[in-house]
This record gives sequence, structure tokens and C-alpha cells, in this order.
Amino acid sequence: MKWRKLLSFQRWAHVFKRLPRLLRAPQIPLGEKLLFVIPALLYWVLPDVMPFMPVDDIGVTLILMNWFVSRAERKYPVIEEKTTS
Repeated sequence: MKWRKLLSFQRWAHVFKRLPRLLRAPQIPLGEKLLFVIPALLYWVLPDVMPFMPVDDIGVTLILMNWFVSRAERKYPVIEEKTTS
């Protein structure tokens, strides 16, 4: 992923908007959702167990969010955004 896209406010707005919808989507298997939830929770709960990683909890969560949304949208393209009129 290009740095310009990663640092874009538009991309992060998209990630924050899509993440809850993708986590609730019945089309995405539970195992796929757990690929995001478990590492994020473990990093938040057990930061002292991993002292070799000097990355903040929020940074790791943001990286995982971006990865999960990109992967879910690529793997399950049928889940469309609901547009409100």
C-alpha cells in the first residue's frame, strides 16, 4: 500500500466507516473476523508480555483495522455500502 494512501484522511474515514459494518456482516465468516479481533485484544490486554514491540496500542489497532478492511473488501466484494438518500 502506498504511503500517500495510508496517510490519507479519506482512507481512514473509509476504514472507520466500514469496519463496524464488516464486523457485523453475516457474509464474512467468524474466523475472518477473529483475525482482526483477537490480535487487537491481545495487544491491548498483554502489552507487557511483548516488550520488544515499541508500537503503541492505538497504532497496532489502526494497522489491524486497515488490514482487515482491505482484506475483507477484496475477499468479499458483494458486501456493498448502504447509501442513504
